[in-house]
Amino acid sequence: MSTAFTHRIVATFSIVGVDLGTGDVGVAVASKFLAVGAVVPWASAGAGAVATQSYANVAYGPDGIALMRDGLSAAQALERLTAGDDGRDHRQVGLVDARGGAAAYTGAACHAWAGHRTGDGFACQGNILTGRETVAAMAATFGATSGTLADRLLAALAAGEAAGGDRRGRQSGALYVARHKGGYLGANDVLVDLRVDDATQPVTELQRLMSLHKLFLGAGAVEDRVAIDQALLRELQGMMLRRGHYRGATTGLWDEATERALLDFVGTENLEERFDLKARTIDAPALAFLRQTFGEG
Repeated sequence: MSTAFTHRIVATFSIVGVDLGTGDVGVAVASKFLAVGAVVPWASAGAGAVATQSYANVAYGPDGIALMRDGLSAAQALERLTAGDDGRDHRQVGLVDARGGAAAYTGAACHAWAGHRTGDGFACQGNILTGRETVAAMAATFGATSGTLADRLLAALAAGEAAGGDRRGRQSGALYVARHKGGYLGANDVLVDLRVDDATQPVTELQRLMSLHKLFLGAGAVEDRVAIDQALLRELQGMMLRRGHYRGATTGLWDEATERALLDFVGTENLEERFDLKARTIDAPALAFLRQTFGEG
């Protein structure tokens, strides 16, 4: 395992977490550091998640995940990582394994304020912070927030920033969550991968991006599915007619021309995961977006 130092300090605050119900594992991070998402967050479905920072040893990411995939707990993986690193006094790292174990480490040479906090299924850590309030706020918020793991991680990150965050300021942030076959069309495990590389309000921008992710890539709940009946199909035909996807009459009848137009329309607007051709349903958030964007009013 490499023990080389990075040339810049990845002063940051982050949280790693797991949802035992869904199997989701992930990381949320923010920092006064360009493109922090390229360095700190690592996660792999069925194994765990790692946040490596301070004088970040990026090998902690893949090596930590490999150790947890081989059956080591987060604590055991952490011990293995730091024991083999002669630069460990400068490192900071948080790990969570897919079974809910969590561990964190803050080297004695990390720049103040630096520290961490662990709990059931999560670890929060930060360095060059305004104070311990940042980590405390993240831990409390993660535990008190409901919703998906991505929602909880992002809420914790926002709470950490509100409590002080990186004392040098703001620049970048990232949210990365893995789930088995949770990626686009079920083809990989990348459920959420959002990055803000350089912005004045990176956490706010991450929240905006997450709302778009839910619209375009989120899995619709069964109760959110709207049947495309004749009245709704007539409305959709009108939208498609105005957008040039459809040339027929707005009859509300499901024919071959309408089906082809729907596929074209939904695909053009990147809503294919929100539309079920066989069941003839559309998710309510997607329908609301189409009405707002292409409705007559």
